Amino acid sequence: MNIELNFGGKLADDAVVIVAAFSKSSKDGKTKSIDLPKLSKDLKETFEATPGSTEFTGEEGAFKFFHGATTYLVFGLGEKSKFKNEGMRRFAANSYKAISRKYKKVCYNLDTFTTNLETATGLMAESLIMTAYNFDKYLSKKVDPKLKTVELYSTRKSAKSKKVLEDAVSLGASINKARDFVNEPPNFLRSNVYSKEIEKDIKTNLKGTGVKVKILGKKELTKEKMGSFLSVNAGSGFEPQLVHLTYTPKKTTKNTKHIVLVGKGLVFDTGGYSLKPAASMVNMKFDMAGSATVYGAFRAAALQGVNAKVTCILGITDNAVNEKATMPDAIVKARNGKSIEILNTDAEGRLVLADCLDYACDLKPNYLFSAATLTGACLVALGTEVCGVMSNDQKFADKFIKSAKNVDEYAWQLPVVKEFRDDMKSNIADLRNIGSNRWAGTAKAAAFLEEFVQEGTSYVHLDIAGVGDSQGHLPYCPPKGASGVMIRSLLDFVKNA
Repeated sequence: MNIELNFGGKLADDAVVIVAAFSKSSKDGKTKSIDLPKLSKDLKETFEATPGSTEFTGEEGAFKFFHGATTYLVFGLGEKSKFKNEGMRRFAANSYKAISRKYKKVCYNLDTFTTNLETATGLMAESLIMTAYNFDKYLSKKVDPKLKTVELYSTRKSAKSKKVLEDAVSLGASINKARDFVNEPPNFLRSNVYSKEIEKDIKTNLKGTGVKVKILGKKELTKEKMGSFLSVNAGSGFEPQLVHLTYTPKKTTKNTKHIVLVGKGLVFDTGGYSLKPAASMVNMKFDMAGSATVYGAFRAAALQGVNAKVTCILGITDNAVNEKATMPDAIVKARNGKSIEILNTDAEGRLVLADCLDYACDLKPNYLFSAATLTGACLVALGTEVCGVMSNDQKFADKFIKSAKNVDEYAWQLPVVKEFRDDMKSNIADLRNIGSNRWAGTAKAAAFLEEFVQEGTSYVHLDIAGVGDSQGHLPYCPPKGASGVMIRSLLDFVKNA
């Protein structure tokens, strides 16, 4: 699908033209009527003469076709005062679904919306690209949408909109690339394949961005003394991979911020010797969504040329069972020298992140993030719609939550208190990898991770176990499969850091 700008030109006569309709309530609130902003008198009269138009009041999500010089689609957006940025995204998604299999070309008349022109351009493009996503790689029969060209039209001109469109396209494409990685079946996306595919994507699609790639295998991780990470890989038939990506802006000063994004990349998690039940093991290909999320944010940041240094660290392996796999009761030593009693081999993501976080701290970031599908407890606490946020720096946490609000994603901070930290201490090692009971499992996992964040480093951990997949309540996300949620929040933070 190609998205084009037509600002200050002639309205397309070879496309379906989509216009906004708002709903107006009477003073007593008992009746509603339609508001068609900036639609010509002739077109309004044509619409009003269309059968069924009197029943159409511009309610959110309702739509109606009518014919003038070309075909028009009037799309209801609800009350004008309540129409915000997220409404624009949802409108774009719902309208795409209404027309994508019927027409080759559509034109959105942005003059009929209340949103700022540059903002509307970005939101429309971002949402359309996300909505058009479909993972059909392994289907023998594919159904491609008929829609090939989307034109964004306005009588006004905007010098900034070209860059806004380019950034929205790069963001949407990066979200979809992350979704592709998460949706790949585990028999294809082995740890070594995943790292090579990332390297290939950078060489193919990020040329000229200055991104540097370094990949560490088992030999290098052993040299780095990453005993915690390697303990998870012990039962695997495939080498672990630590992917180290660096983006540096063309102009840097002493005030240029350095942001490090660390992601959990468990390409499949059986639970190890603490074997998951069959029903829980299905969809464990999604256990690398944290790594895909931070990579998606990193990718978009590099393509947009953000004014910050960004490093991305991906800890990649599977968690399998063989005669060499780590057993419960084992004690391993992490990169920072701390010993860990492994009481549950299914609490493996934190063991990978532990060494990756210590490695990341050596890079002296101003802000350090980790993202992971870490705990089922996060779903119990926050449901499947809200990302869990935990931090050792309240100002940092507040900044990130503000970024999430900026892009209309849900994030909620959970407390990490002394008692949770104490509960992660072991009698026979420095730490244990699970708490003594099932309460506050998400925050206790974060308390464990904090043990590997070097003193003075500002740190935020994102538990995306609930939001990483199947966000069907968002019309621009697939009802099943990878969502790409939280990539926009991370990118907003990076751009505003």
